[in-house]
Amino acid sequence: MESRFLARAETALIVLMLLGFVLITQQWSFGLYQIGLLTVIGATILNIAVTNVPRASHGWGILRALVIILAVVAAVFGLGIVLVPYLAMLGQ
Repeated sequence: MESRFLARAETALIVLMLLGFVLITQQWSFGLYQIGLLTVIGATILNIAVTNVPRASHGWGILRALVIILAVVAAVFGLGIVLVPYLAMLGQ
């Protein structure tokens, strides 16, 4: 049952990413463009977490795995943001 939940969540996130891409490509509203961009970014990050949860996980194990994976993703992004100024200075 839980693997079906993960499969459905993965499918929903892919559909959400496609909707975000549609909103990005429309040419009428900058607000919809911004919503589409945030949708694609959020769905992509969540998709990274959902697709890396072991399929054998059950119940709270799924939630725990998602929290750990999202924490690692946040740490990598945060470390990248902190390191960019230092790495940019190395190139000068």
